[in-house]
Amino acid sequence: MLSALTKVFGTSDLRKKLIFTLGVIVLYRLGSHIPIPGISYKDVQRCVDAAAAGNGGLLGLVNVFSGGALLQITVFALGILPYITASIILQLLTAVIPRLEALKKEGAAGQGKITQYTRYLTVALAVLQGTGLVATARSGALFPGCPSAAGIVPDTSILTTVVMVLTIAAGTACVMWFAEMITERGVGNGMSLLIFISIASTLPAALWAVKQQGKLADGWVGFGAVILVGLVMVALVVFVEQAQRRVPVQYAKRMVGRKSYGGTATYIPLKVNQAGVVPVIFASSILYIPALVAQFSHSQAGWAEWITRNFVRGDHPFYVVAYFLLIVFFAFFYVAITFNPEEVAANVRQAGGFIPGIRAGRPTAEYLSYVLNRLTWPGSLYLGLIALVPTVAFASFGGANQLTGTSILIIVSVGLETVKQINSQIEQQSYAGFLR
Repeated sequence: MLSALTKVFGTSDLRKKLIFTLGVIVLYRLGSHIPIPGISYKDVQRCVDAAAAGNGGLLGLVNVFSGGALLQITVFALGILPYITASIILQLLTAVIPRLEALKKEGAAGQGKITQYTRYLTVALAVLQGTGLVATARSGALFPGCPSAAGIVPDTSILTTVVMVLTIAAGTACVMWFAEMITERGVGNGMSLLIFISIASTLPAALWAVKQQGKLADGWVGFGAVILVGLVMVALVVFVEQAQRRVPVQYAKRMVGRKSYGGTATYIPLKVNQAGVVPVIFASSILYIPALVAQFSHSQAGWAEWITRNFVRGDHPFYVVAYFLLIVFFAFFYVAITFNPEEVAANVRQAGGFIPGIRAGRPTAEYLSYVLNRLTWPGSLYLGLIALVPTVAFASFGGANQLTGTSILIIVSVGLETVKQINSQIEQQSYAGFLR
């Protein structure tokens, strides 16, 4: 490993990419600590400290994705989340809007157009979410139960509110530019890498909170239990994320003149977790809606009290069951939207290939759909367990908002992908890579 790292920094091109990536990460973390204008920094810090001692409120998971910048209402408060949401929306719309599907098939030019649409949608979502964040902060609902919450925004004039919203939107646009710069000029995978940095930056404080809130052996028993559960989850994520079903594809030989072409064998890789972390994000977003409606309605009706009692705590049985079922549903939904067996079968047929024992055309599409459904079941159940088991386990020791299964899944997945990309760039320079 040390020799591989030495060769990484010994390669001039890769060394420049790593230094550039580290510089962008430093700027990103710096912007996550600069408060927006119109905010009372002292009142925000008092409420953040109070929220850290509790459950962190309904926005605890979103705050983790922003690296703690959301609750502190900084320039990069929304982080990369609007960009992720816009990317997922465009990806889903590509499957239902013929114009976007045609652009996707046009190659680099069409992908550039889709990227431009993603940027526009990101800015629109940033303005919408920034307005919601400022309105929530003004009403004091961002930190329920905090005495200083009403003084977070001293000046409630329209001009101040507009400046605050525009600052948040501009910060989101800057983060989006950071992600694209890392993808183009850095080590790649910029959007995922910024999420990785945001989540990883909250882990030390979360682990220390577990130790401070523990009662056995001055908190060290709880701390050790959390570390043990985390290591088991990391091993499980690595095992499943690397698992795939390789569907063999054989290409027939054909004669062109006196030369023979084709006759090679390859495979179609189908991952066990084909949907990635998207179903978990969808399920979390859906479950936030009832709780937010109940919170902002300020209603004392029975339905509002039932939602507050059952869908605010992440370890409540109703919340756990609903969360698990939504993850399974969205796993199947996302795989059905993003993977088209008929299109894959048509591409294989046009290239002169076939799956051994399966006729080309519609039987191939049906076979791929059958295999994909068989894989999606264990993949969706794995996502549900990863999202829920650590959350329920860590809730017994504190710090549940930071140490979620979603965080572990993202950190390990992005880490594996980044190592693969660095490894491929090393191999292009004819050096031995990280992976043996």
